[in-house]
Amino acid sequence: MTNVPKAYREADVRGATAVRLVVLLYEQIIRDLTQAALAFEQNDIESRTKNINHAILVVAYLQSPPDFGKGGKVAKDLDQFYNALRQNLMQVQFFPSKNGMNQLITDALAVREAWIEVERVETTLITRSVSTPSVATASPISSAADASPVRTKWQG
Repeated sequence: MTNVPKAYREADVRGATAVRLVVLLYEQIIRDLTQAALAFEQNDIESRTKNINHAILVVAYLQSPPDFGKGGKVAKDLDQFYNALRQNLMQVQFFPSKNGMNQLITDALAVREAWIEVERVETTLITRSVSTPSVATASPISSAADASPVRTKWQG
């Protein structure tokens, strides 16, 4: 039997931009925390622990690629956010509370929305660069888009 949601997620990952992958990782954190909150309500310690541990691994994965030399302040801010998020996940792991888990879900949803906005802007720039014929103009948008249609790393 095919796991349809998993199949859709796998298809979404193939060929995704770096920003889309970040959005997908946030969605995974939200799924993990939602499952952990449900397990907490059902007093299922094993499932709660498993889901929070997985969320911690996803945060570690998100935190691994920042390039502080190129990313500057944004990379440092993200690193601090991920450290705080991991610390809060550990806190709710050892001292579980419904409010703590709900706050983590709310935080992850807010940051995911910010990344979705980045994805929208990126998609708009790519669409403009593909649909605009390459002619010698003084337009900063087309020249920037033609030089690098997909930015996979923050360039500060």
